[in-house]
Amino acid sequence: MSHHIIQAQGLHFVYPDGTPGLKGVAFRITHGESVALVGANGAGKSTLLLHLNGCLLPTQGSLRVGDLPVTAKTRAAIRRTVGMVFQDSDDQLFMPTVFEDVAFGPMNLGLGPEHTEPLVRQALERVEAWHLKDRPPYRLSVGEKRRVAIASVLAMSPDILVMDEPSSGLDPRSRRELIELLKTFEHTKIIATHDLDLALQSCPRTMILNAGTIQADGPSAAIFSQDDVLLQSRLEKPLLLRACPRCGAKPQF
Repeated sequence: MSHHIIQAQGLHFVYPDGTPGLKGVAFRITHGESVALVGANGAGKSTLLLHLNGCLLPTQGSLRVGDLPVTAKTRAAIRRTVGMVFQDSDDQLFMPTVFEDVAFGPMNLGLGPEHTEPLVRQALERVEAWHLKDRPPYRLSVGEKRRVAIASVLAMSPDILVMDEPSSGLDPRSRRELIELLKTFEHTKIIATHDLDLALQSCPRTMILNAGTIQADGPSAAIFSQDDVLLQSRLEKPLLLRACPRCGAKPQF
């Protein structure tokens, strides 16, 4: 079974108050793809992400991860395959130390200390945060918390990495380091973001959500060059694709 493939067909979701979140979403993401999910506020990005590990379940249609449909019965198995990094790192970091936070997932899978410790070290070293292992999470900067949150997911060895607004609140240097870090991951990645330049630099493919539907899906540079599509979706062209305001030179991306 390929745990890496995600496929949605006619995916609908309606919130309990009757508000529609998704309207007939369909897509297929294959092993190793890096896909950006962009759209204005309220477009349905977070709603879709929360379906990917079973936090929300479809009202209609289907969503599959590998051979498993995402249902209440399969949620536990799905969450071993799909690792999610939430927008607010404080939602994921709750243990007394960074080491304990990253160890929490593997230990809850039943791994003993002799197996957990190497996984924690490997995950923290991968995000260049091993030196933070003894620090309490609440004493970390936003960028440090983001690295530790990513490490806590990587320690679970997921096949699919899902991230919600990973660059939110980061200073320019931390944002640049995050982009370089994302490029090193071999996982299938799905990144929901308002940062279209990050999407362009990190994800060869982009899906635009608009009012719960997929407005566009294709190569990122091509998608972000379609002014009419961006306008309809209340998005602006990434800075990397804009002509120089002084000389008019066109970007070479």
